Amino acid sequence: MDRLFFYSLIVCLISFSCNNPIADSAISNSEKNDDRMWALIPFVKIDSVNPILKPGNNSFECPVRNEKIYWEEKDIFNPSIVVKDGKLFMIYRAQDKDGTSRIGLAESSDGIHFVRHAGPVLYPGIDAQKKYEWDGGCEDPRIAEDSSGKYYMTYTAYNGTLARLMIATSADLLRWTKCGPAFAKAYNGKYLDKWSKSGSIISRYKNGKIIATKINGKYWMYWGDQNIWAATSDDLINWAPVETQSREKDPAALKGQAKNMPELRTIIPTRNKKFDSDLVESGPPAMITDKGIVLIYNSRNILSVGDTSLPEGTYAASQVLLDRNDPTKILKRMDTYFIKPDKSYEISGQVNNVCFVEGLANFKSKWFLYYGTADSRIAVAVKE
Repeated sequence: MDRLFFYSLIVCLISFSCNNPIADSAISNSEKNDDRMWALIPFVKIDSVNPILKPGNNSFECPVRNEKIYWEEKDIFNPSIVVKDGKLFMIYRAQDKDGTSRIGLAESSDGIHFVRHAGPVLYPGIDAQKKYEWDGGCEDPRIAEDSSGKYYMTYTAYNGTLARLMIATSADLLRWTKCGPAFAKAYNGKYLDKWSKSGSIISRYKNGKIIATKINGKYWMYWGDQNIWAATSDDLINWAPVETQSREKDPAALKGQAKNMPELRTIIPTRNKKFDSDLVESGPPAMITDKGIVLIYNSRNILSVGDTSLPEGTYAASQVLLDRNDPTKILKRMDTYFIKPDKSYEISGQVNNVCFVEGLANFKSKWFLYYGTADSRIAVAVKE
């Protein structure tokens, strides 16, 4: 009699477990939605308005060519975003018909409809940075501010041969002071003539603002467009790349290292058989959260070693979580992308199959994510 009762009880428990939708749901959410515990997802593309910014016919007097140039007539892409005075300000890359890049400014009250300023706000000129910026131009801005409200832009200078990560500062987003190459003074100029770009300064996103924040007494930045590396600074202007200590002490840090810069400590490497197999590249300023540092990053896929479900050369974006006390330590990393090219304006353009994420803002209780499409247009996705 006792044995019969025992078996009956076991059968009932098994039956309840198998048919309990709450239990099933709890297991499913735990397993499937782990990324939602720390990553900023999901984002929904606003198809009704995208692309929100296209090439235009604004002109200005180019100080280098000494003639009127239609500075954004060819392509417009890769924007950064700032919240200021209750508006969104977009700082974006634009190209003239010859492919020279300059950085423009547009503003919006709703995050969707933007009004452009007529001329660029940062561009090659007759100055000390011309040798780095002409004639490729000024590319791919990312902006954070310090606690006093001063803006710091990381951008890429390209002279047609070499890309260099640069710094500029501003009090109002309109007038910028060029500070020169970010790594000019580090290690006696060791990295000045090395390829560098895509600087994402670790920041707090507070009341719409993106405020650069020190960790253990230093500002930190992720950078690079092969692997993602790191750099530190005391003043947000002069930066020193984080190097490995030695092969014996830190062999894992050398994985996927750049051949021409073997001393750099790789923070986020590429991954075989995945969408980020060919390169990884920093997105908007990295965000300090309660869970850690969230970095949205861009990636490129190649079929021979990557994701065979994506077209060759596809740029898609993903996210990684790093330790807020040790920005070199990965805690979690998404296994897949959260945004990829699947619209006509993302699939076809100057460079096909590209969603390149660079601008992020918390505005009017929503997250707005801005990205370049096929290196030709600018689009937006929103997270409620």
